[in-house]
Amino acid sequence: MTGPANPLRGEAAIVIGGAPHVLRPSFAALVAAEEELGPLFALVERAGDGQLRLSELTALFWHCLRCRESVSREDVERAVVEAGLAGCAKPLRALLGQILQGTG
Repeated sequence: MTGPANPLRGEAAIVIGGAPHVLRPSFAALVAAEEELGPLFALVERAGDGQLRLSELTALFWHCLRCRESVSREDVERAVVEAGLAGCAKPLRALLGQILQGTG
């Protein structure tokens, strides 16, 4: 990680391999996530309905990682499993909120 997450920018953090990593929902990250997962509004709706899949959660986190050079997608998958759904809820809410609201 290259500094703490800035919630004013819609950033959140997730622990991967014992170290916090920043999730930043930049335009490029969200476009990449949308290319893999389909429309982001539908993703938000599925999340609101409790229908978000672990693979979708992991993909969103992967695309939004600010620094991926030392982290593999499998590392993100392990981090999601280790944190559990409760541990992923806060960063997920931050990313989904950013998708819906933008930077204001």
